[in-house]
Amino acid sequence: MKTVGLTYDLKTDYKFKEGDPLDANAEFDHPTTIDVIGKAIAANGFKVKKIGNAANLLEKIDNLGVDIVFNISEGLTGRNRESQVPILLEMAGIPFVGADALTLGLTLDKVMAKKIFIAEGIPTPRFFEVNSVEALINHDHCKFPLIVKPRFEGSSKGLSESSRVENVDELKKQVDFIIKTYKQPALVEEFISGQEFTIAIIGNENPEIMPVVQIKIDGKLKLNDKFYTFARITSDRLEYICPAKISQELKKKLDDLALRVYSSVECRDFGRVDFRVDNDGKPYVLEINPLPSLSTEDVFMLIAKNIGITYEQMVGKILNSALSRNGLN
Repeated sequence: MKTVGLTYDLKTDYKFKEGDPLDANAEFDHPTTIDVIGKAIAANGFKVKKIGNAANLLEKIDNLGVDIVFNISEGLTGRNRESQVPILLEMAGIPFVGADALTLGLTLDKVMAKKIFIAEGIPTPRFFEVNSVEALINHDHCKFPLIVKPRFEGSSKGLSESSRVENVDELKKQVDFIIKTYKQPALVEEFISGQEFTIAIIGNENPEIMPVVQIKIDGKLKLNDKFYTFARITSDRLEYICPAKISQELKKKLDDLALRVYSSVECRDFGRVDFRVDNDGKPYVLEINPLPSLSTEDVFMLIAKNIGITYEQMVGKILNSALSRNGLN
């Protein structure tokens, strides 16, 4: 029986520091999520060894006693945080599930990811990056409304109702807030009014595109000015509709784009691509997450139900993709 190690960061491990925003540990997992993933791996016939975060891994790396590591660790600080566990595993020659350190670093940094999308001809909202409010002199190439985000965060960190700005004063205020609170540059994008979708992909050689999931906020599918915020993720105002009730034409556009995005950043084993579609039906790629949440409240559970498999089988699909890629089946 093969042994699968599990690397992760727990919300309960995070020590809040003075000046930390409320969502500082937003990307970390609840202990219950780790238990569910551990049980799902075991249900596929593997022994599970819980390792924990990068610091724990570093301590135990010389005698881990695992065949492969299922990595969902987000890391602690900086734009390379998601790369910490993969780089340690790579150095130790231990195979792992999911993207490598380079892909994780590139995609956590939304500006770097967008540069790749642009180079590949993948539509993404126009943007600029700003390091200080004083630098906000020239933004004429982007039209209001704009949305202001931290440059390298996930899980809607830093996103609130104030993130969408309609004039220079609001823009300055929000840029100042992001830079001071999250200690990083702000990414300012043209806001795409319309609908929001997400697509999960599993596999490597012939990646499998999962059904399109549509985001419903406050009971509405036509979101217009509404968008994902940190507060909405933790409330009942957000629903996932799977499969999305959309035309075949739009479905094909989204599927093709999702696959191009997945390949462009060399995602492995699994990932999720987020889109906004404007009111003319034109899709824009917001980001790709090569380390998407496997929480049972998230989209993977819903997709599993939709394609007629269990959550355990869904986790098994991801794990088997990694085992095949590493020649371990």
